[in-house]
Order: sequence, then C-alpha cells, then structure tokens
Amino acid sequence: MAFTTALSGLNAASNNLAVTGNNIANANTVGFKRSRSEFADVYASSLGGVSSIQPGAGVRVANVAQQFNQGNLAFTENNLDLAISGEGFFTLAKSPQDINNLSYTRAGEFKLDKDGYLVNNQGAALLVYQPNGTKVSDGFSVGVTKPVQINTLTGLPSATDSVKMVVNLNSQDEPPTVAFDTANPDTNGSYNSQTSVTVYDSLGSPHILTSYFVKTADNNWDVYHFMSDPVLSGADPTSVVKTPVGTGTLVFNDAGKLVDDTASIFAMSPTFDPNNGAAPIDISAISYVGSTQVQQKFSVNEMSQNGLPAGRLTGIDIDDEGVIFARFSNGGSTTVGQVALTRFPNVNGLAKLGDTTWGQSANSGEPIRGEAGGNNFGTIQSGALEASNVDLAAQLVNLIVAQQHYQANAQTITTENQIMQAILNI
Repeated sequence: MAFTTALSGLNAASNNLAVTGNNIANANTVGFKRSRSEFADVYASSLGGVSSIQPGAGVRVANVAQQFNQGNLAFTENNLDLAISGEGFFTLAKSPQDINNLSYTRAGEFKLDKDGYLVNNQGAALLVYQPNGTKVSDGFSVGVTKPVQINTLTGLPSATDSVKMVVNLNSQDEPPTVAFDTANPDTNGSYNSQTSVTVYDSLGSPHILTSYFVKTADNNWDVYHFMSDPVLSGADPTSVVKTPVGTGTLVFNDAGKLVDDTASIFAMSPTFDPNNGAAPIDISAISYVGSTQVQQKFSVNEMSQNGLPAGRLTGIDIDDEGVIFARFSNGGSTTVGQVALTRFPNVNGLAKLGDTTWGQSANSGEPIRGEAGGNNFGTIQSGALEASNVDLAAQLVNLIVAQQHYQANAQTITTENQIMQAILNI
C-alpha cells in the first residue's frame, strides 16, 4: 500500500515539476499565463464510507489551472503590437479566409502578411467589428466581425464644398480706375488684390478658386470668384480660362471689422463643371468671416478648404478603444474597424490550444462579445505587449519545493523497500 501511495506522490511531484518548468520556460512568452498544479487526496472507500482510521491512498492531480492575472506591459516601437489591460481576449480567425474557426489570445504580436491582412505569428487573422461608415461617430456593428486588410486601402478623394479665407484689405487703397471685366479678370488696374486656393472635385483632381477684391467705396469691397484648372508645366499662363462662379460684397465698419459675418459667406453660383467625368464642383460656403480692413498691406491670414485628393496609405493608428485608423498622404484618415474583444464567464474553463491561444469549451461558458473601454473588457494599448505573468523568482522557489516533494516520496519508497527486505530476510 505504501508503495502505491508514494508512487502517487512521485507522480504528483513530477507533475508539479513539469508545470513549474513550463512556467519558467515561458517566462518571456508574450501573453503567456502561468499555471499551477492543484492536488486532491485519495481514500479507498466502501459502501460504508471512509473509515476513520483509513490512512489514505495517496494524492492525485485534480487540475492544472492557469492564472489569468494581468501581466506587465512592455512598450515597443511597433504600433501594430497590442496589449490588453483588463479581462478581454483578442479574437482570432484561423486564417483570413476561414473566419468561423475561432481562437482567443492575449498575445498581441500582430503584423501584415503578404496580402495586407493583420495576422499573428501563426497566420491567424485579427478580427474587428465592421465600421458603419468612415468616421468613429458612425459607430461599429458589434457582432459583425471581419479580418483587417490594410495595404489595399486608398485614401478616397473628397470634393470641396467649403472654403475659408481670412484676409486683410488695405483701407488706404483707392477704387480702381479701370472697370472690372469678368471676361478678362486679370486686366491691369481693374482690381486691388487677388488670392487663390486649390480645391478638389469628386475624383480628387485639383482646380483653382481665385478671388479678386475690388474696392467700390470707403469700407465697401466687391469680391469676384473664378474657377480654373492649374497651369501645366510649360503652359502659357495667359491661356488659362477663368470661369466666373459668383460675386459678393464685403462691408466693414469704421473699426475695420465686418459689419455682418453672415453676409460675408457666399455660395458658388453657378457650379463649375470640371469636364473630366467628375461631378460639378458646388462650393456652398466661401467664407470671409474674420477678415479685416485696416491700414496695412493686403494679406491672407488664414486659408483652408475641406476637399482632398486621392492619397496613399502612410500609417495605421489604434486608440485605447481599439479603433483602427488608416492615415493617408492626402491628410485624410478613415476608420478601418474596431478590435473585437471577447471574454468568458469562466476563463479557467478555456481549452488550451497552444501558441498562447485558447478555445471555447463547455466549461468556459458562452463567449461574451464587446469592445475595449466597456463592461470589463479592458483597454487596448497600441505599441505595447503584455508580458508573461510568470514571477521567475517565485517559480524557482516552487521548483525547490517540488524537488523536495519528489525526493521525500522517493524516500518513502526506499523506506518501504527496506522494511520489505527485513521481513523477507527473516
């Protein structure tokens, strides 16, 4: 009987050594969760139950339980590295094409594969929630997941529909002696000042909006708007056709400020057809709000417009709620998706799949889907990885204890053997 009891102790100690050794081996494995051996005693029982003088039949391994407490965050220089501070798991598909075969991980070492999908070292694809639009305010379809494909993205152009110009008009200017001619706006002496801004059509092609300022009386200025195409290299600037697209009047008070801000915002009329397949350019607001008329040279103090040309991908940003933004060379950005997080009622019931991943099991409960920043899923840190939660010093101490446990059980066998030898040698 003592042999089997000691043998069970050896098996338990061996399991403890193996678990401790595995913890030590994975001390530097990103997202690794340490395990511990959990034991239960064994008693021989009968219909009458366990006798009060029953010495016991040894020990058995009841469970090898993983400890899912938070690991430290190690910051990296790669913004595709992700770490979770909280209870959530990254949701992985076996591949970008097999998105129904799911696994879960805390290891956020992601990178782009040859097709531009965001994957881990084993080729499993990170799943995100489908965006409802191009902006965060449009929201995401939680529950509708997809893999992320990055390098096929293009910054789509956006047509200009708003222009802002803040200028100063020289109060000492005199009204021009030559009448302004909309058929020939560049006639010398027909205007006081002019400025231009590049705007874009629906295909991202650039066009030039030019404003001519003509003083008509003290504190009163007419402004004429013209559209044209950019001057090509080597082309004669005088050959550029400028199409009139509206006029307006700016009125200033005796302090040099606009009398009415709302009256200094003009709509393009008529619209401008770029004749390249794009939709007509229709700028609904050409604003001069904030402009002044003081005794200084003409100046442009602010100029902006909200159109964008087509652009190429220049970078990826991920915020603490897991929203992935694609940045483009045209200055625009778009939301690609929101990292899909999953948590479980019983994380210790997850099936261990290897490669620092887990799978759903009957003991884990149903997966709970959500996003970073809410309902205990935690937050996401871009440019960081969650280190293994193994305390190396504690594991080395446990290694000594497990070794002593093993040696003590071996000593039990030796002692029992000596007793048996004494009996047999009588």
